[in-house]
Amino acid sequence: MTDANAPDVADVVVHQGVATRVLIGPGALRHVPSELGRIGARRVLLVTTPSVAAAGDALAAALGGRLAARFDGPRVHTPVDVTERALAIVTDHRADAVVAVGGGSAVGLGKALSARTGIPQVAVPTTYAGSEVTPVLGETRGGVKTTRRDPALAPGTVVYDPELTLSMPRGLTLTSALNALAHAVEALWAPDRTPVSDALATEAAHEIVAALPDVLADLGDVRARSRVQAGAWLAGTCLAQTRMGLHHQLAHALGGTFDLPHAELHAMLLPHVMDFDLPAAPDAAGRLERALGTDPVRVVRGLADAHEGARRLRELGVPRAALAGVAERVVAAPYPNPRPLDVTSVTGLLERAW
Repeated sequence: MTDANAPDVADVVVHQGVATRVLIGPGALRHVPSELGRIGARRVLLVTTPSVAAAGDALAAALGGRLAARFDGPRVHTPVDVTERALAIVTDHRADAVVAVGGGSAVGLGKALSARTGIPQVAVPTTYAGSEVTPVLGETRGGVKTTRRDPALAPGTVVYDPELTLSMPRGLTLTSALNALAHAVEALWAPDRTPVSDALATEAAHEIVAALPDVLADLGDVRARSRVQAGAWLAGTCLAQTRMGLHHQLAHALGGTFDLPHAELHAMLLPHVMDFDLPAAPDAAGRLERALGTDPVRVVRGLADAHEGARRLRELGVPRAALAGVAERVVAAPYPNPRPLDVTSVTGLLERAW
């Protein structure tokens, strides 16, 4: 049925949510066994990283006979060969659910395993990566990272426990929070943004930037860490609902090619991409300025420059001669971006980050 007076389809905003159950608050880790019981899991593969071994040990003990196996070898950018090793464990131990405890590498592996087997997943993030609430999976094969989106990729349950972030060192705390902030920033200029994603992104940016200095001043401040974690949740939800732009494309291209640390890479790229894109995204610029109370580029650059580790691409070992090639790949198949891209301007951005 058609209506001559109906608005054009292009005027209709579509908001797509993700069906994820979220538990958040200090001590939430203790609820993981009951959540697994709720979904009927009997043989669980526990995926952890060495940095969260203590939390993994505590959860393994709580699972008792329900723990089928444990895998401690996830890697950044979710290499396919690592997924295949973990998949063999799922098969050998007849696992019927996967619980991923850790940062983006653990959560990504949980997604990859669920995608290949159909088993349900529970994500327990210990950083501010945000991928735990997204239907997005990035995998690396032969130095090339590819990303796909499917509602089935999102974990069915996410457990946020700010106490699990207390062990994050200062550097990772800062870079991981800026990684989360990047999700909110790009959501504000995404072509498919909605009033809901705008509201979530604005609140996420405010909470992360307002609370992060308190966390950096006292890494044991659970209340401030709770605010950053909640902001990261909102920012990740934005990432689940909107398309990624230049910032994420550069991070994928550089990270997959040179095997770079994910959060640190996002942190060093963010102020450069904001400076590049915000003049072409006045609504996003206005929202960020109101949320942060001042010039957003200056605020984010100040936070990024406070990092005591690598702050430039050259410090991560990226060869300067490779920058133009990365720019060519990005421009050849660009993600949606408020500013039109060309090889010269993207190479210039990368040169400044280098």
